[in-house]
Amino acid sequence: MSFENLGLSEATLVAVREKGFSNPTDIQREVIPLLLSGERDVIGQSQTGTGKTAAFALPIIEAVDPHEKSVQAIILTPTRELALQVADEIKSLRGRKRAYVYAVYGGQPIGPQIRALERGVHVVVGTPGRILDHIRRGTMDLSSVRFFVLDEADRMLDMGFQEDIEAIFRATPSEKRTLMFSATMPRDVLLLAKKYMRDPEVVIVSRDELVPGEVEQEYIEVPRGARYRTLKKIIEDDFYGIVFCQTKRETRELAENLRSDGYRAEALNGDMSQAARERTFGRFKSRRTRVLVATDVAARGLDIRNISHVVNYSIPMNAEQYIHRIGRTGRMGEKGKALTFIQPGELRRFRYIARQAGVEVEKSELSESLPASYKKSYRNEELEQEYRQRWGRRQRRSW
Repeated sequence: MSFENLGLSEATLVAVREKGFSNPTDIQREVIPLLLSGERDVIGQSQTGTGKTAAFALPIIEAVDPHEKSVQAIILTPTRELALQVADEIKSLRGRKRAYVYAVYGGQPIGPQIRALERGVHVVVGTPGRILDHIRRGTMDLSSVRFFVLDEADRMLDMGFQEDIEAIFRATPSEKRTLMFSATMPRDVLLLAKKYMRDPEVVIVSRDELVPGEVEQEYIEVPRGARYRTLKKIIEDDFYGIVFCQTKRETRELAENLRSDGYRAEALNGDMSQAARERTFGRFKSRRTRVLVATDVAARGLDIRNISHVVNYSIPMNAEQYIHRIGRTGRMGEKGKALTFIQPGELRRFRYIARQAGVEVEKSELSESLPASYKKSYRNEELEQEYRQRWGRRQRRSW
């Protein structure tokens, strides 16, 4: 099926062709006709990188009345970065239609946002906190909203936005269409859908497709003291990717060590100001930075083509986190590689996570040069250092 068969207008089809899209993805093929022809709410389960933004953006563009200055669609995202990217994607799909799209998020002066809203915006994309701020100030009127979209709903609930989401929902009219998109459907998401959606159509991309099919997935059993050395082996090749850490401190320290060793690496975490995060993201997108060391929160909204690798320097907390991380590569049919570092005592837990995610992860052939006795013997950082010193002395005596 082509885009011509989905019911889009010729003006929108021209914009789609100029964008370079040829055939719709599975989520687009299912969702676009539902939104163009029906009135029911829609739940879409699809991994990031499968084109879900266009799935809801194209019908919204079709429905926008350019003669009205009011907000006609509100799209909530979990992060500032994702808000910017979704807004940019919608702008690139509107073609010549005078549909004004604006991203609203915290970390920037509110004055320019107020002036833009006063001039007239048809589609608002933003984070819940800043949108709620505008509603309370009286600078954003959602009484004419026809589409209410939750993008990456699972992550928004993980980040504690449920109360904000519900407050924003109450500021919109009852006669609207509510759309919810999520890579996973945990219990909290389903409860939210049951509370606020009316007899929704459910579109689920098959389980296998939730994890990008072109991603080669491997795990590497690595002692804690050897993680950094192993990482350097991986990024010596033509590496352009993201290294996920569990803490903000670890992202800073790892990025500093990599830069000291001559790698073009930068950290991205929630402690950084919005301006700093945008500059870092811009350098990575333009490939001036080749290694982005990030926490899950900071990297959640990154939508960049041609990322070659994702490295889980720290094991993900659960299956949802694993799926979201590896979804940064292998996007839109491209090939990618996901590597997970497994430290002693973590293999059983990781196998459980992989099972819950519905994936098979192969053991990597990349081997460590440390002796097997070293790998098995340590229990903590102090013992690790002791064994490293002992092993080093034995090596020097053998020379």
